[in-house]
Amino acid sequence: MFDANKTKEQLIVWIREWFERNGPGCNAIVGVSGGKDSTIVAALCKEALGADRVIGISMPDKNQGVNDADEVCKFLGIRYMRISIEEVTAAMSRICDGTGVNAFELSHQAQQNIPPRVRMMVEYAIGQTYNGRVSCNCNLSEDWIGYSTRWGDASGDFSPFANLTVTEVRQIGHALGLPSKWVEKTPDDGLPHSSPDEVKFGFTYETLDKYIRGIETPPEDIRIKIDNMHAKNLFKLKMPEGFVPEL
Repeated sequence: MFDANKTKEQLIVWIREWFERNGPGCNAIVGVSGGKDSTIVAALCKEALGADRVIGISMPDKNQGVNDADEVCKFLGIRYMRISIEEVTAAMSRICDGTGVNAFELSHQAQQNIPPRVRMMVEYAIGQTYNGRVSCNCNLSEDWIGYSTRWGDASGDFSPFANLTVTEVRQIGHALGLPSKWVEKTPDDGLPHSSPDEVKFGFTYETLDKYIRGIETPPEDIRIKIDNMHAKNLFKLKMPEGFVPEL
């Protein structure tokens, strides 16, 4: 049985000890979207390090608002920065879709993955400027089916939820006393006019989480879909494989 209060306390200690080993006195740089994962990560970092050592960053793209990120940071009492990435993502599209000899048309998937990678670039720029370490806010459920951007939101220096499912993350959020409107917010990718995650998947996080934890096997068609997504995206969870010469 998952104990949210016990795990919450373990997470706070883990974050504190991680910083002691990998950046004593450094700040936690958290990309805050207004969703549950980043909100809960920011809250845990505040508990572990103190509010003065947590910087929340909102990075809206074109036609995107801050999606409660400012309210989250105000509620937590942490520093807040808002940096629009619209000009950078637009420039990337212009470069690729230009008229030069090497111009090409970006695929839909490539276009979707540019903003998360730009955001990670911004987070590391701020981290290097403000003596910080960058959080990865992905969770086990998303990682399991590859629902993250390699070198985008899947990157970071420390990853509190790498081994915790969406169901468990939500329970930790409630254990922290965070408002339900953020903990239970419907997960989506933050893109304009996008559907919620579970609509795109064709199954719920509850179904996925129970399968991951061995609690309940979903119907065969859903099980096959999850297994295929997992197998196809395992490479995202690994560092680039290096050639080992025979010497």
